[in-house]
Amino acid sequence: MARPAIITVDDDAPVSAAIARDLRARYGAEHRILRASSGAEALDLVARLLLRGQPLALVASDQRMPSMTGIELLSRVRADVPDAKLLLLTAYADTDVAISAINDIGLDHYLLKPWDPPEDRLYPVVDDLLADWHNAHPEQGNDVRVVGHRWSEGSQVVKTFLANNHVPYVWLDVERDAEGARLRDLAQAGPEDLPLVLVPDGETLRAPTPVAVATALGLRTRAERDLYDLCIVGGGPAGLAAAVYAASEGLSTVIVEHDAPGGQAGQSAAIENYLGFPRGLSGADLAQRAIAQARRFGAEMVLARDVVALEARGPARAVRLDGADDIEARSVVLATGVSYRRLQAPGIDALVGRGVQYGSNAGQAAACAGDEVYVVGAANSAGQAVLNLARYAERVTLVVRGESLEAGMSQYLVERIRADPRIRVLCRTEVVGADGDGHLERLTLADRHTGATTQAAACWLFVYIGATPRTDWLGAEVVRDDHGFVVTGHDLVTGPHAHGWTLARPPFALETSLPGVFAAGDVRSDSMKRVASAVGEGSMSVYFVHRYLATT
Repeated sequence: MARPAIITVDDDAPVSAAIARDLRARYGAEHRILRASSGAEALDLVARLLLRGQPLALVASDQRMPSMTGIELLSRVRADVPDAKLLLLTAYADTDVAISAINDIGLDHYLLKPWDPPEDRLYPVVDDLLADWHNAHPEQGNDVRVVGHRWSEGSQVVKTFLANNHVPYVWLDVERDAEGARLRDLAQAGPEDLPLVLVPDGETLRAPTPVAVATALGLRTRAERDLYDLCIVGGGPAGLAAAVYAASEGLSTVIVEHDAPGGQAGQSAAIENYLGFPRGLSGADLAQRAIAQARRFGAEMVLARDVVALEARGPARAVRLDGADDIEARSVVLATGVSYRRLQAPGIDALVGRGVQYGSNAGQAAACAGDEVYVVGAANSAGQAVLNLARYAERVTLVVRGESLEAGMSQYLVERIRADPRIRVLCRTEVVGADGDGHLERLTLADRHTGATTQAAACWLFVYIGATPRTDWLGAEVVRDDHGFVVTGHDLVTGPHAHGWTLARPPFALETSLPGVFAAGDVRSDSMKRVASAVGEGSMSVYFVHRYLATT
């Protein structure tokens, strides 16, 4: 693949030379650094890159330029190259304009001039932007290749697993890519063998499970120790926060995650109300940072394993895994989060993985390029998905059961959805049927007031219709509320879910009815169901783990 380009734009020649010099010193070996002295010249460079099929990773533009401001230029770039990163160089007086551009054009970052020293002020920003771009654009020479077809449920499972675990791969569609068809024929693979996963120095995997893929890639699928201080079940924001604090404080710690660290939040295209990130950050970026922290402090991660039971074995707590040895620990934090509720409509279940998806990750939007896409849901997760999908799809229709978007979605998302001409919102509407020949082709929509139904052409349906906790595997010793969420703390001794707590001390704030087992994040009854609160509860749970271990 050709080296990705970085374009700098400034009409002040000395400033232009300085920014180009600093970027070339750090990134010139792997990127082409191109200079433009005006918005028009920059747009000409962009057009030439597009005509040659060459990638554009970043445009860094000054705000105050004659004829075309930096924001006007970056808005044009966003329309032509939706996945390029946009950096605005501006003065303090233009800060309000830059902040507005975050919402108006999807500005990725603004940087106040001067940026000296670049090691402190420029490079950390550009490092993050380029890392995000490269994560979304793995090099074509990458050794991991996935050969399948677009409407294969198994292909979707493998691609999602790799993406969520931040493993770069090349996708080859047997119906669209000659190389994909060639590799399928070489492997003499039939439809039941797809997807094929080609791993360097390993056997070709045929229709593999996530465990088989993880094992082939060298990801850890079994625990190393016989006994841990803490076992965390679930690798979402709450679980990762607990791991960071526990491991950093010297507790031997292991996380068990059935899919990939990050959880449901890790699939979000953008988390825009997380403290300290005015542009927002992707769920994948948040997860990657947290994983690096946890591993740095020595936390282990066991991936692609389902937890099937929890047992008390004297002073230890045993987490039983499907297909692997049990993990024993002196304490446990339940951070399994929630999963999207299934949509009950004729034809839906048969098309899961063939156009019907529960949730999505940021990278799936590109697969919808030029297609008609529907999204069901009215909370923030649905809103973020709609905005991400609209960058690529022909049109995105948001289907909402309620009277308005405002009832369940943050106002900043509502305003951006209303302002996007590629997005249509259907309130008081629900999906009551789906059908297609091998993949989703049509949806049946019903007006909830009149009952009238209509048929709509659709290639994709992404479902975000509420959450159910993953607690079926917990035994009777762990009390749950009527919806399956885990009851903790004071609610165990008073209220409708009071349990016969037998210890002399009261339960700790996040402790479950099984002493030494704690719950944090969305899985906990009456929790806030926000990323920031999940991180807070995961961190707080370790404080109570310490207190519990001191009593045993």
